[in-house]
Amino acid sequence: MATFRNQATLSYNGSSTTSNVVVGEITQVLSAAKYAPVDRYQTGDQLTFVVSITNAGTAPFTALTVTDDLGTYEFGTETRTPLTYVDGSVALYQNGILQEDPAVTAGPPLVVGGIAVPAGGNVVLIYQARVNEFADPSGEGTITNTATVTGIGLSAPIEISETVSGESAVLLSITKAVAPVPVAENGRLTYTFVIENYGTRPAVATDNLIVTDSFDPILTDLAVTFNGTAWTAPAQYTYDETTGLFATAEGQITVPAATVTRDPVTGAFTTVPGVATLVVTGTV
Repeated sequence: MATFRNQATLSYNGSSTTSNVVVGEITQVLSAAKYAPVDRYQTGDQLTFVVSITNAGTAPFTALTVTDDLGTYEFGTETRTPLTYVDGSVALYQNGILQEDPAVTAGPPLVVGGIAVPAGGNVVLIYQARVNEFADPSGEGTITNTATVTGIGLSAPIEISETVSGESAVLLSITKAVAPVPVAENGRLTYTFVIENYGTRPAVATDNLIVTDSFDPILTDLAVTFNGTAWTAPAQYTYDETTGLFATAEGQITVPAATVTRDPVTGAFTTVPGVATLVVTGTV
């Protein structure tokens, strides 16, 4: 509710007098809310944001604008923006019915204009933004992005915000290499498995990582190492020389967390994955 005051002046024959001050109130009939269906992020994720605008009044609002700062924050004497609007992702619903694409300026800030909210109705604006290198990917990182609703008929801008947090999680990938190529008959062949963790939490024994592979050609006389330490069967792996099926035992593979660093000049975050290496050698 907004309060206003004003006073009249009467001028006559070179003199003037003022009236009493009247005080009034404007009841706000437009309300807005913003939320993210997924409130955790990792670098590169596409986050969805939903802005809901409700008109409890008896007159429509016909030319509203939503401006989203995409999480812009101060970094030294400059600013950085951790979210990048995904082109073409805006969808506008009026009373649940999909409307034509509104006018969009990608920014930052993201500006969506020409929004009309009917009397007694509502509008839902949905859009996506990608988490970029200026977002802290650690579990302590947060992004707070603020949207402001402005337009004719509003007594004051409406400001709404949402905060999402960095996710402390395991994010793994695996690559496999073979050497030598070619290999001689009855020669020794080596498979190297490199497991990388781009997450900010280490992969530990209770995560139960298991690597399985069916070697073709089947190998014999296996030698296995993990991060340079020799493994033995069946405590740390199993292998069937009749089928070529190889599997590590649960809880034997662990991978350190990624290392996150920040450039002191640009403010960009860089993630270097934690690495674990499994090497399997056998005779063809």
